[in-house]
Amino acid sequence: MSLLSRVADRIYWGARYVERAEDTARIIRSYSDLIVDLPTELPVKWEPLVALTGNSAGLRTAEHPLGETEVMRLLLADPDNFGSIVSVLARARENLRTTREVLPREAWYTLNGLQQYVASESERAIGRRTRDRYLGRVIDESRRLDGVLESTMTRAYPYHMWRLGRLLERADMTTRVVGVRAASILQLQALNLPDDYDEVQWMAALRSVSALQMYQRATRGPIEGPSVVQFLLYYAPFPRSVLGCLEEMRVVATQLPPRSEVISAIDWAIKALLASEPDTNEGALLDAAMEAFQQALAEIGDAIHEHYLSVSTIDRSGQ
Repeated sequence: MSLLSRVADRIYWGARYVERAEDTARIIRSYSDLIVDLPTELPVKWEPLVALTGNSAGLRTAEHPLGETEVMRLLLADPDNFGSIVSVLARARENLRTTREVLPREAWYTLNGLQQYVASESERAIGRRTRDRYLGRVIDESRRLDGVLESTMTRAYPYHMWRLGRLLERADMTTRVVGVRAASILQLQALNLPDDYDEVQWMAALRSVSALQMYQRATRGPIEGPSVVQFLLYYAPFPRSVLGCLEEMRVVATQLPPRSEVISAIDWAIKALLASEPDTNEGALLDAAMEAFQQALAEIGDAIHEHYLSVSTIDRSGQ
């Protein structure tokens, strides 16, 4: 394999970290908008954001729930939280700094500038006044980075490893949105809220993965829980759906040196997804189904690591 495994490792994880930062920013912005739209008497908490981004270790005991400021500090600015935006972008920069020779120069400038901006502005972004601008910058610069690589990077092994990393992380985050957010919404339905509030919450779930407009074009029907879950899991033409990510990963994997175990892991995940029919009327069962999908994605990651990547000296204890 002409691409050194250490270089592949750093490109792959750099891609995952950038995607993680972008998706976390999307989810936080959507959830912040949802809080504003819902009535003040509704018992909506900020803690689900922590679980949604895979940072449940940051939760305190139930007798002292996390408030908005605490959650925002944990997810935006805490360098000790391996899932915070400031933390994952610092690690993305460190991974890609050592592989600059295989990346377009503009890509490095884009990521370096974003990481410096995040490092200097994260504390101020905790407050609502500047948060939206901060999150928008993270999302826009991540999209710009993807555009640079898409339009200027040679379709060789480094590019394919970058795509694998982003797609796997994207699929994982979509399952988190469906599992935690959807389960939370279904549980809130027990409060017998008006249908308008139910629709607002499902709209927020779609916005958190930038799916609202495409969902409306694809379904041309009301925004309802079961159809939203079906769209986010199975609608392959939408590139952030779980099935869409998996099918694209399989295409990418076939362009790397033959590793049947990696393709087999992807095929198994696709079959498991298509064979499942998660119960959208029971929050706990839906959450459990998403955990099973996350395990299938983890097995794809294990196969990629075993057959393509080395044990890097870069600290990845937040994976």
